[in-house]
Amino acid sequence: MIVQPKIRGFICTTAHPVGCAAHVQQQIDFIKKHPHFTGCKNVLVIGASTGYGLASRIAAAFGAGAKTIGVSFEKPAADKRTASAGWYNTAAFEKAAHAAKLYAKSINGDAFSDEIKKQTIKLIKKDWPEGVDLIIYSLASPRRQDPRNGVVYNSSLKPIGKPYTNKTVDVMNGAVTNITIEPANDEDIANTVKVMGGDDWAMWIDALADAGVLAPNIKTVSYSYIGPELTYPVYTNGTIGKAKEHLEVTAKGLTVKLKPLNGKAFVSVNKGVVTQASAAIPVVPLYMSLLFKVMKEKKLHEGCIEQAWRLFHDYLCTTNPKELDNAGRIRLDDLEMRDDVQTEISQRWNDVDSANLMDISDLQGYRDEFYHLFGFGFPHVDYDADVNVDVKIPSIEE
Repeated sequence: MIVQPKIRGFICTTAHPVGCAAHVQQQIDFIKKHPHFTGCKNVLVIGASTGYGLASRIAAAFGAGAKTIGVSFEKPAADKRTASAGWYNTAAFEKAAHAAKLYAKSINGDAFSDEIKKQTIKLIKKDWPEGVDLIIYSLASPRRQDPRNGVVYNSSLKPIGKPYTNKTVDVMNGAVTNITIEPANDEDIANTVKVMGGDDWAMWIDALADAGVLAPNIKTVSYSYIGPELTYPVYTNGTIGKAKEHLEVTAKGLTVKLKPLNGKAFVSVNKGVVTQASAAIPVVPLYMSLLFKVMKEKKLHEGCIEQAWRLFHDYLCTTNPKELDNAGRIRLDDLEMRDDVQTEISQRWNDVDSANLMDISDLQGYRDEFYHLFGFGFPHVDYDADVNVDVKIPSIEE
């Protein structure tokens, strides 16, 4: 079938298999061109099909020659619907990894469930008797069913305490308007922590530890974001921020738990990038459009794969890791948070409106990266050609 992008709200309901493969290959090529690293052999990526999780899996495999197991929850093609972008990404990654003689297997299902944890442990015991030495936790979901009580929790993107009004942009038509977001109640906060905090990360580590599949010197990393004061009300000081606080507390607790194995848990604070999750947060796309413009002008811009390479090369797979911040966190957002970058963004934020948006921001770059998430917008892909949308993932079809 011929596949074109269909945008609904902040998501694209179609994905292009050839375009997604091109996006994956682009990231593989980046890693291959940069210095490799050692120190991770068996890597489990929970949330491995898009964004930072996918980039981490690519970095581990093609930067260190690591064996990887990826866990994600994606949809195959059905009837006249394409598969999800994450499905095509996973298929493309496996194909490339196998061609390079690298071990790569994927598990598709609800990572929050006990069933998928058990399935993953079974595979590790069978194929990796020496255990897992690195676990990347990169789940991004708007809801979670807690396997302990069956309750489904839904997250919310809200400020706390009082309404928040600021500028935002309609990414597709470029209209800059003001938006007011009503504050969260206590239930909103608690539910968001349940979904986006460290609860499930801890359950994964507990399950893997109890099963005896963690290798000595095990490391585990979960991803976070802080951002500038400009977005604090809707992010760092909002419901998501409460969840990220819980994540950091969880990391400290996991480090204590992993001490007998000389293991450690980290939170990595990453740069703002275009993901399906970030596109849903009001105010943030406008900030990122300005951020991209400023960072590109200063030749500092990075996407997920550049950040993943730095994470592995500078922190996880080196005998001389860079220093953590005062709170014990990895800071990959160091370039974004430079004073000169943030000062320039603040000035442009005050001035930006619908009339000058395209001149002082990189909204087009933001749009391009949004389309890339779903396999669209790559110049060498023929989007008028018939493509087979029923793509198989070898390890899931076994």
